[in-house]
Amino acid sequence: MKHLIIYTHINPESFSQAILDTVLDASATKGAELNVRNLNALNFNPILSANDMEALNQNKTPADIKTEQDFVIWADIITFIYPLWWGHMPAIMKGYIDRVYAYNFAYTYTDEGNKGLLPDKKIMLFTPMGNPYDVYEKTGMLQALKITTDTCIFRFCGMTDIEHLHFGSVGLVDDTARKQMLDDVKELVIQML
Repeated sequence: MKHLIIYTHINPESFSQAILDTVLDASATKGAELNVRNLNALNFNPILSANDMEALNQNKTPADIKTEQDFVIWADIITFIYPLWWGHMPAIMKGYIDRVYAYNFAYTYTDEGNKGLLPDKKIMLFTPMGNPYDVYEKTGMLQALKITTDTCIFRFCGMTDIEHLHFGSVGLVDDTARKQMLDDVKELVIQML
């Protein structure tokens, strides 16, 4: 299985990095072919510019977007790893989605509404969060995240096999709790691959 990992965190000692390491180890155990796109290390430009839009509308995809789209086409399963910042993914990750999951690549419109163009892709998302899980759940944030991310991005693009794990209080819990979180990551990766 071809496994594409889209990763962002500015701190190489972060829990997000520990998740990435776990995903890589579990994927290797299953014999998956791997490609990691570390958006910060790539210095990925997250700004969808007017020039990008014009080029995309003329089917002249800019080279950096085309490179990322080729990785998406290559993949059987795509994993996104990012922390929750201000109630959503970091800007660089959102910009990646804005630029790469473009009209006529990831979706199009028909007389019946939108049509996703990536129905054969499985998706996993791992999102560490600062607040306790229960706080996000009680306030409706988790449901909102499922709608704005899982539904409004990935299901919109036609993807149906989507698993999203949120990990609360990552900076406050002890090593035993964090190890359990990483065990949950490993278990899901093995299951999905």
